[in-house]
Amino acid sequence: MIAGFLDAYGMITYRTYLSFMSGNTTQAGYEIGQGKFGPALYSVLLAIAFFVCGSFAGTLLERSSVRRIRRLVFVVIASSLALIIGLAQIGFSFSWISVAPISFAMGAMNTALSRVGDKSMSLTFVTGTLSRIGIQLALAVKRIPLTDSRGPWDSHARRALQLAAIWAGFLIGALLSGAATPRFGVWALLFPMLALSALAAFDSSSRELSH
Repeated sequence: MIAGFLDAYGMITYRTYLSFMSGNTTQAGYEIGQGKFGPALYSVLLAIAFFVCGSFAGTLLERSSVRRIRRLVFVVIASSLALIIGLAQIGFSFSWISVAPISFAMGAMNTALSRVGDKSMSLTFVTGTLSRIGIQLALAVKRIPLTDSRGPWDSHARRALQLAAIWAGFLIGALLSGAATPRFGVWALLFPMLALSALAAFDSSSRELSH
C-alpha cells in the first residue's frame, strides 16, 4: 500500500514514478525517441539510477550481519519522507531533491523485503504479481497438487488470494494518494511516514547473522 501511495504521489507531483521503474523506463525511452530532453526526463532517469542504488544497498544489507533489516529500512524511508516535508516547508521545491531519496529507499525496500515467509514477493512489480495470480488460478482449476505445500490448508487458490491482497493493497495506496495529494500536497506524505514509523516501532522480526 505504501509503494502504491508513493508511486501515485510521485506521478501526481513530479510526473515520475518513485518505485515503478518499468513505467519510468518506458517514459524515458519514448521521450528520448521523440527528442524530448526536458526536466521531466532528468527526474525519470534520476529515479531509475537511485532505485538501482537502493537495490544495491538493500542487497548489501541483506547479505550483511545487520539484524532487524526491515526495521532499518522502514526507518530510512520514513526519514526520507520527513526530510522531504521539512525541505518543502523552507522553500526547497526542486523535484530531484525528493525523487532521489524516495526512489533510493524504495529500491532498498524492494530488495530487503523480497520474501514473506518462504515466498518471494515483489512490493513494486505489480505486473509480476498479477501474472502469478493468473498462474495460480489456472493451476487451481487444473487441480494440480502443490509440490511445496505447507499443510492441508495451503492451495493454489489460497496463494492466488494472497497475491490478490498484495495487488489490492498497492491499488488502495494509489487511490488514497490520488485523493490526498491534490488536497494536502507534500503533507500527504505524513500518512506513509507515520505508517512506516509504526511498522519500525512494532516490527519484531529478526534473523541470525549471515554466513
